Amino acid sequence: MRINARLFGPAGPLGPVSLVGLASLPLAACATTSDSSEVFQAAQVTVTDNTPGFIRHARDLGPLDPSTVIEVTAWLKLHNEAQLDQLVAQQQQKSHGNFHKWITQDQFNAQFAPTSQEVNAVQNWLNAHKLTTTAVAENNFFVKVQGTVGDVEKAFHVQIDQFDLGGQILRANISNPSINDPSGNHVAAITGLDDYGFQPMHVRPIGPDGVAPPAIPLSSVTPDGGFFEGACFRGVQSHAFSGGGATASYTGNRFGADISNVTLGHLPPCGYSPADVQAAYHMNALYAAGLDGRGLTIMITDAFGSPTIEQDVAVFSQFYGLPPVDLTVVRAPGLVNNSGVAAWQTETTLDVEWAHAMAPGARIVLVTATARASLDEAINYAVVHHFGNTISNSWASLEGFGNPAQLRRTERILEMAAAQGIDVNFSSGDDGDESARVGFVTVDYPGSSPFATSIGGTSLALDAQRNLVFETGWGTNETRIAGTAAEGNAPQNPPLNFGFIFGAGGGTSLTFAKPGFQAGLSGARRLVPDIGMLADPFTGAEVIETDPATGQLTVSVIGGTSLACPLFSGVMAIAAQKAGTGLGQAAPLLYGLGAGIRDITAPSAANNVAGQITTASGTTTYAAGALATPATSAPYFSAFYNSPFSTRWFVLSFNTDSSLAAAPGWDNVTGVGAPDGAAFVNAIAP
Repeated sequence: MRINARLFGPAGPLGPVSLVGLASLPLAACATTSDSSEVFQAAQVTVTDNTPGFIRHARDLGPLDPSTVIEVTAWLKLHNEAQLDQLVAQQQQKSHGNFHKWITQDQFNAQFAPTSQEVNAVQNWLNAHKLTTTAVAENNFFVKVQGTVGDVEKAFHVQIDQFDLGGQILRANISNPSINDPSGNHVAAITGLDDYGFQPMHVRPIGPDGVAPPAIPLSSVTPDGGFFEGACFRGVQSHAFSGGGATASYTGNRFGADISNVTLGHLPPCGYSPADVQAAYHMNALYAAGLDGRGLTIMITDAFGSPTIEQDVAVFSQFYGLPPVDLTVVRAPGLVNNSGVAAWQTETTLDVEWAHAMAPGARIVLVTATARASLDEAINYAVVHHFGNTISNSWASLEGFGNPAQLRRTERILEMAAAQGIDVNFSSGDDGDESARVGFVTVDYPGSSPFATSIGGTSLALDAQRNLVFETGWGTNETRIAGTAAEGNAPQNPPLNFGFIFGAGGGTSLTFAKPGFQAGLSGARRLVPDIGMLADPFTGAEVIETDPATGQLTVSVIGGTSLACPLFSGVMAIAAQKAGTGLGQAAPLLYGLGAGIRDITAPSAANNVAGQITTASGTTTYAAGALATPATSAPYFSAFYNSPFSTRWFVLSFNTDSSLAAAPGWDNVTGVGAPDGAAFVNAIAP
């Protein structure tokens, strides 16, 4: 079943959905009204499309130890799904009487949610098969249970194997589960049989050398409004290198501060403070008018969270002159699985600090999932409790790699949020069209959902006065032109092209039809992203966090669409403050908005780096294109980069994002463009 096939079509035979009707429909009707058959049978019920796609690209290592204890989730079917599709479509149509007439969670539960009787039936069957209940969703969406792999395999008639996916060891069922009980007719998906899960979308400015930029202990510095160089690009320079029987000379733009620079506020290579980013997106006029998100709440979901987040964001706020953050941390139900915690600590810190930096008056509620595979459950918890009207999610997985049945359940959570006027934002990804990572072109989910807003990424250049020099699509290629300082920076002969390193995700969905709000775009499928903001780690943001290894507070520069997503969520919280109410899903409001969005295009190609290498055999000339290795014909910007981490010299190119590129109008790196502060807020919340 493709759940979006009727999403934006005309009303079905039931006709337009009345909000009054939703409130008054008897609950008894819900127990017998469903899109699926309610004819219960004792025969075995197979849960279809419930095998993860990644196993087709992984090496099967054989059965998992049957004594291993795992947690699995049984997701129940909703009722009246066709009516739900109609309602949400009407809520997003400006010409319809239900436009922006949101429903409550109680109204949603009465009309669409599984009943307590259905949940009890499923739970009783699970418990009878030696599986212990660990949580039941408050809206009856799911039952979580714990048990051994052996008991899970017997209950669901599956075999669970271990798989090697590019060096990552994962578990997965190798066939669809089934339930030999009438309660199986209530079950839409079983998750937790595999642990593929979601990944955080933050990256550091690490080159192909793999040399990580060291974090700077705060105890060794006293900042004055920022740490790293805020004017990331300088004028044209020429550099010569010699050694190994060769001499080389190059001329072109220069990126980053000198690696010998120790002046605070100008540390190499580059990184932006909150004041820099606020100025870049023209936010200060909003703050001056009292529009800073006060009275609103931004919900953030992450796996595991960070044990030091309260301390870290308090220091971040103090150092940058921001008001103290009103932060509440809650945990979604379930047992904690600590696989991959470290990466999520940094993700959590980035999300909270930069949502606060953009909307410094907003309250933040951080909802942590118990495992990276159960982040959809954290969103469900956030929506059911309706802490606020904006949810920021800086994580994703590949379309086509997950469990299709789980995807459909996640879609219903996102649709539930849409029906209640909650804007749910997702990072678009950090690996361009994903072909370099997985060997085929795809996009990242849940950003590709028609019920979500996908946030792409940009590279941002400011001058010393924080004026915008250029903003273009985030996509980086690298070419090494000289060795380390210990090698005398001898020329790399010939230059070593590493090609595409990272860039904002985007492109065409493999799964979803084109939603109505993208009717003006080409093609028949959902296109991502919808909008873009700062993401390039080479023009990234300063983050203060506690190093889990040393316990020291540190500062470093981080980027990725994990940065763009909380930035945009902060802007939407301010827009909701101005409107006096939740604005609902952002994506349908962006297309055709016109005012308030600055189009992100290719940068000027002037002064891109070019040069030559001379040896005893003669001179070889390298044009700019040979040093940038762009994958598309779109204009790009290139610049010298002397890495302070490896001391090697490179040529960095910008707007070279795999097969994607920023261009006039909507593009597959930045969507419709970037929000432009007060103009955007005034346009989207007039």
